Amino acid sequence: MNRRGRAGGFGLPVRSLTARVRVPSLPRMSRLPFELLLALRYLRPKRSFVSVITLISVLGVTLGVAVLIIVISVMSGFDRDLRERVFGFNAHARVLLREGVMTDWRTWLARVETNPVVAGAVPFVLGQVLVETQPLNGQPRVYAPVVRGCLPEREQQVTALPRNMVEGRFELGPRDLLVGTVFAENMGLRVGDRVTVYSWQELRRLKESHERQQPEAILPEDFTVRGIFDAGYYEFNANVVIARLEDAQELFDLGGEDAVHGLMLALRDPLQPQAAARALRRELGPAVLVTTWMEDSPLMLAVLVEKNVMLYILFFIVVVAAFGITCTLITFVVMKTREIGVLKALGATNRQVLWVFLGQSLIVSLGGVMGGMTLGLTAIAYRNEFLAFLRRLTGFELFPASIYGFDQLPALVLPQDVAIICGGSLLICLLAAAFPAHHASRLNPVEALRHE
Repeated sequence: MNRRGRAGGFGLPVRSLTARVRVPSLPRMSRLPFELLLALRYLRPKRSFVSVITLISVLGVTLGVAVLIIVISVMSGFDRDLRERVFGFNAHARVLLREGVMTDWRTWLARVETNPVVAGAVPFVLGQVLVETQPLNGQPRVYAPVVRGCLPEREQQVTALPRNMVEGRFELGPRDLLVGTVFAENMGLRVGDRVTVYSWQELRRLKESHERQQPEAILPEDFTVRGIFDAGYYEFNANVVIARLEDAQELFDLGGEDAVHGLMLALRDPLQPQAAARALRRELGPAVLVTTWMEDSPLMLAVLVEKNVMLYILFFIVVVAAFGITCTLITFVVMKTREIGVLKALGATNRQVLWVFLGQSLIVSLGGVMGGMTLGLTAIAYRNEFLAFLRRLTGFELFPASIYGFDQLPALVLPQDVAIICGGSLLICLLAAAFPAHHASRLNPVEALRHE
């Protein structure tokens, strides 16, 4: 039999036979660095205690990052919503005289409005009064709110109150009042109802006449409720009523229509109130006291300070989670001592061994940070639904509007905050892995091979 016949026992030529046989191709070389490949191999799931520690480390970083994002976003939301609602009802700054009331307020108003930091200004009279309802049936209700006298035609230059009416219209005539939604509900008031308003001067005269044993008839002022506003903040809706400037001047006996307690200002840059206050003090002189929302509304400043404090405190959660990564790498170094020795004997440098374990930490840290960011942003997106579910489940309101002044839990996700949280957490985790990785890179190959 010829060579062709022996090669092709079925009568097929050699070229045809070899053409039908598929020769397996060699596996392609991975483009990943050697250090990262080895780190990924070490992180493969195995039924060992080290895998459990690795999983716990990832979960620790995930929870730490998620809690940080949730808390900081909620604090940012509080700061934004509180600022918007306070600025919508109160002024950015106030100008007062250090002694006495401000007479000839029109002259002071003209001086203030010429300053480039001021966007608008209105005079105001502010003080506490006693309000008594006049119901047709039942006992009258009594409360002591703060009344603010304003000029209706200029109010929109400083506040958003004219746009926040829910009943009635923003119109103030003689002996008219605007009340908040909570105040109207607590006092049982509706548009058109009449109330009696006692100023502290009237009450003082009544007390003095009683002490002299010479009873004096004090005739309080009757006001009509012309509108109900919703300032968006519980404190304002419950404790502030609005009257015409002339009526407030008469209530507090300021001595004429040109006397007010001060001026309310809208600043062009409300986020830089201190600079604006210094500019106004230089122009108006030492007899004038300029206060900003940072002094008049300490709650907003407290929220801003608490946000920064919480950021530092909650980072310790990530620090604790990073210790889990340290423990994991120390365990890996002890278990892989012989393999490290083999790598060193084959020519691996200290830097390559260092990056094997840093790469392992980087993978774990990235997994935890990405998982925490996803969990945190998801929790922020469904925060109010979760609170509603807990309220139905427990029957307890975890976020009462009467305390916090908001109907829903506010939140604001700022990209710079998320970047700081994720970047800082990743850096902390890498620093936590630096010691065991450095120790592994400094192992002597002879001592490492002698380990077992």
